[in-house]
Amino acid sequence: MKQLRWLMLSGFALLAAMAFLATRTDAEPGQVKLIVPGVWFCEGDLANLGHSNNIIIEMKDYLIVVDANFPSGAKLTLETARRISSKPVKYVFDTHHHGDHAYGNPIWTKAGATTLAYVGVADEMKRYEPARWKTAAKERPDVAELHLDAPEPPQQTFDKSPFILKDGSREVRFYFFGWAHTRGDGFVYLPKEQVLCTGDAAVNGPHNFTADGNVGNWPKVVRAAQGLGARYILPGHGASGGPEILDGQVRFMTELHKAVDAAIKDGKKLEEVAPPAATVAGKVVPAKTTIALPDSVQNWMGPSLPAQVRDTWQEIVQKKPRGDIPH
Repeated sequence: MKQLRWLMLSGFALLAAMAFLATRTDAEPGQVKLIVPGVWFCEGDLANLGHSNNIIIEMKDYLIVVDANFPSGAKLTLETARRISSKPVKYVFDTHHHGDHAYGNPIWTKAGATTLAYVGVADEMKRYEPARWKTAAKERPDVAELHLDAPEPPQQTFDKSPFILKDGSREVRFYFFGWAHTRGDGFVYLPKEQVLCTGDAAVNGPHNFTADGNVGNWPKVVRAAQGLGARYILPGHGASGGPEILDGQVRFMTELHKAVDAAIKDGKKLEEVAPPAATVAGKVVPAKTTIALPDSVQNWMGPSLPAQVRDTWQEIVQKKPRGDIPH
């Protein structure tokens, strides 16, 4: 497959500055938003640093962090956690195996935390690594500087959903609803506060990566998460919000699958519906698609749409999840 390539700004002066940004109620990349008492949303700088979002959850005697991020993102979030609270980070939950959500594991374990995930995350790492790690190490200084041959897998896994952590102050439930973005997609839910952390199974914006996914099953997974009745939705990428994020994610995947299926049934060819990027006369012609989706899902449409169309096309034609097709 073609690895997602993120550019990393040189030097750590910027990272250090970002770590000390004041807590805000109107978060944007690099800043921190208080969602409910004891729960903070840290929106990652995806465009410039390739970072995922992080969530910090305060328990009675410790903190839980959702997603390990890339190593540089892990360092930022660790500094933020220390600024927010004197309590130690005890658990870091990997929502899935992708680098921007799990490659920071060594930063957290070195700081004394236990990395936690659904067992499918560890299985996905065995499936795709160390090839992706080695590619990332060539492109990202923060990965290369760890001097490791492979990513660090989660130290603790669970296979029964939900897995629950609770103390006298809060209950946190970790769910697996099935294969959507990856085979290991994990959700974090706070039942009393009605806060749901979705990882990349639900994003807010044009951030869906489908190459490891199960596009046909994706809406079912998100609908299962909707059944929890969350009021606050904290996605893996994009701004936080409410149930509209889950609604939009379901609609986007449903409309994408429906439109591609219709094109196939109309006898169209993939090359005419979604030709890949090409170089013509020394100039790169970006990938494009003729697939049109309704205005209701415009928030989730972006430069990745041609790749999403091709992934969905292969899934329908080969009659198996895109993640089961070699790439």
